[in-house]
Amino acid sequence: MKIERLSQDKIRIFLTFDDLSERGIQKEEMWQEIPKVYDLFTEMMDQAYSELGFDATGPLAVEVFALPAQGMVVIVTRGKYDHHFGGLSEDEMPDEIYEMEVTLEQNGSIVYAFDDFEVLIEAAHMLKDLADGAGTLYRYMDKWFLWMDPDQLSESKQGAVTALLAEFGSSSTVTEAVLEEYGSKVMPERAVEQICNHFERSK
Repeated sequence: MKIERLSQDKIRIFLTFDDLSERGIQKEEMWQEIPKVYDLFTEMMDQAYSELGFDATGPLAVEVFALPAQGMVVIVTRGKYDHHFGGLSEDEMPDEIYEMEVTLEQNGSIVYAFDDFEVLIEAAHMLKDLADGAGTLYRYMDKWFLWMDPDQLSESKQGAVTALLAEFGSSSTVTEAVLEEYGSKVMPERAVEQICNHFERSK
């Protein structure tokens, strides 16, 4: 489980499928109100508080993104107290108000972000035999984004590709549409192969 702060009131949590299976949770159960999911959410909020000082008291908007062969990305946004608690003073507020508004989205692509192009070169050379000619490279928000269509990869290779990418980059929920609209397309196709052909790995 990896947690990072996006803003004062927003955090992102990356859960691998191992994280879920260790807790006996199937991915389709992530948006069901069942005790083990609530327990997982409580654990995530405890970890967010201890690591980042993120106080999850109050209404929360929770977005769950399912990523192919990777796991889940959970975006938690802390809201303001709303009309449900309008008549209560601060002392009367419940200690934990997990007013979760959960939405689930399927992200059908494999997208990883890299801060450093040298790291991306290293990843590309490791991926060369697995990528099957896949990959589009974008530049967006001062980062490099490698976008891959899972349909271009054999099912047996998807897990290996995402595991390797996770070692070098950060899983991203940025969609292809956002990258197309706001990013710069650096290598439209066969990005892994092109990076390997044009750039040598650092010794």
